[in-house]
Amino acid sequence: MKKLITLILCTFYLYIIHFTSPAIALDTVNGAEIFSVHCAGCHINGSNIIRRGKNLKKNTLEKYGMYSLEAITNIVNNGKNNMSAFKDKLTPTEIENVAAYVLEQAEKNWK
Repeated sequence: MKKLITLILCTFYLYIIHFTSPAIALDTVNGAEIFSVHCAGCHINGSNIIRRGKNLKKNTLEKYGMYSLEAITNIVNNGKNNMSAFKDKLTPTEIENVAAYVLEQAEKNWK
């Protein structure tokens, strides 16, 4: 009986995690494709050809308070300094996917 209850609770827990976690719902494969088309020209491999110190590496994102899905989504939407805004070029889902991809790659050190 205890094993059955444990199994049910584990299944319920996994179900809740899977269907409520926004990070799981985001499509980083699609984000990679969008990044390749719209972002890699300036940010190839997480670098920045315009402003070297403002790259997409984890330590830099953390340093400037940009290491979150919300912060990256905001800058992709609205742009900042030399970076163009993409809210009129990409859908909100595409922007979230590319932001999730950037975070994923930053965590892997863009390898």
